[in-house]
Amino acid sequence: MSAAMDKALMAMSLEEEDTPFVMPDLPEYRSTERNNRSLIGRLLNPACQKMAKLILEMPRKWQKQGRVRGIALSRERFQFIFDHEHDLLDVIDKGVHTHNEWPIALERWSENPPPDSLQFVPLWVQIRNIPPIYYNERAIEALGDIVGDVTVVAFDPNKAQCQEFVRVKVRFDVSRPLRKDKVLDLPKGEKTKIFFHYERIQKRCYTCQHMTHDQSVCPLEIQRRQNEAASRRAGIPVVKKKPLILQESDPLFGVLSESQVGLNPNTGRPKIAEEVLEGMRQYLLLATDEDSKIREERVKKSVAEAEKDPILKKTALSLEPVPMVTTDLLKGKGIVFDYSSVQKKSIVEVSKPSDQKLMAASIKANRGTVWGADHVRLIEGYTSESKSTGSSSSRSSSTGCRLGSRKSNLPGVTSANLKTRKRPGKNKRKSKASPAVEDQIQLSLKDGVLIGCLEKRKTQEEMGGVPKAAKQTTREVVPHEGRPNA
Repeated sequence: MSAAMDKALMAMSLEEEDTPFVMPDLPEYRSTERNNRSLIGRLLNPACQKMAKLILEMPRKWQKQGRVRGIALSRERFQFIFDHEHDLLDVIDKGVHTHNEWPIALERWSENPPPDSLQFVPLWVQIRNIPPIYYNERAIEALGDIVGDVTVVAFDPNKAQCQEFVRVKVRFDVSRPLRKDKVLDLPKGEKTKIFFHYERIQKRCYTCQHMTHDQSVCPLEIQRRQNEAASRRAGIPVVKKKPLILQESDPLFGVLSESQVGLNPNTGRPKIAEEVLEGMRQYLLLATDEDSKIREERVKKSVAEAEKDPILKKTALSLEPVPMVTTDLLKGKGIVFDYSSVQKKSIVEVSKPSDQKLMAASIKANRGTVWGADHVRLIEGYTSESKSTGSSSSRSSSTGCRLGSRKSNLPGVTSANLKTRKRPGKNKRKSKASPAVEDQIQLSLKDGVLIGCLEKRKTQEEMGGVPKAAKQTTREVVPHEGRPNA
């Protein structure tokens, strides 16, 4: 068996061309009708986007569950087939879509796609800081063309504009970076900067602003790390360049070092205030060729001497206020009470006999408290009452209340509010009624029935026992006179 297999393998030629398979061009082999209601898409960042997760989550994100189904065509390309045309149009009108916070490219399926298929995405861009003189359709369209091909300009000059930006819809090439700003050269030599904000775009590379990769795999970042590694292997120290504060065109360039200017890391304020630097510049610019060196040396010497004294450095260079010095050791602590002095004073006042009333003495001692006329009358009335009763068991407190009593001499509280109801309840009054009263009640009820209504006992007593005339509730029939009038 193995010998026959070897002979067959030896008879085969590796140079034999494999003829391609011809797909039948018949309607039965095509799905054109179904694909007409489908979208073709591409993952822009396959490293951060999973195809299986996208197929399952996008119908829920579009709120089309049960009406759309996804198909993974390759590692980067996919297709979504819709049951209804309006669902497909609804997804397209929403603009760019994202998965896992990274954008995806979507377009409608076509039988013969163009060469640049899935290379563009529709983006709504907000343009900010437009000069007022250029608020018209043509200028806004020209500014939108900086980002991409403008298809829609959302602008109406006859309506109020509440937002600080103008929106345009562009056809953006995903191979280009997302530009954040652009400097404009205006007439008469003026310059300004406009800013772009892209709606529905969540993540991008922070180094090159591309939507196709993360910062960790950015080609520019990888090239920078490779250069740093090669420099370390060669023994060349890698020095991170900091932006220069003093430019070469600055008169102070070469006079002051970079360490003498900038921000103080402890306070966050400039080491040398801008007003002081401007004065130094004017001092150097007014110098002639002869004394320019002398003035530079004076500036260097004055700054060096000021940096030696911390107070002078703070006041003369940074222009910070001088700290205030106070002898009040408890400043800022609020009200501080010395309880020892208060206790000694109270002991002396209690031990000293006085003819004054107790509450009057306390009022006099507390001079910081404002007492009204109502408080004084209330307290004097209470002290006179306690003196007249001569009760040794009741004691007055600082609030004017007497122990063992329900009455309170607090301001705003009247005696009418403190009265209690001493009358027993209705059930007790009925149960404890005397026989004479019960007979009187029964008599009243009887009289009331005779009259035709119930009369109150109080009404009979006021009229001397004569029942009050009342409307009869029972109608009497006069004999041989017919029925009474209704």
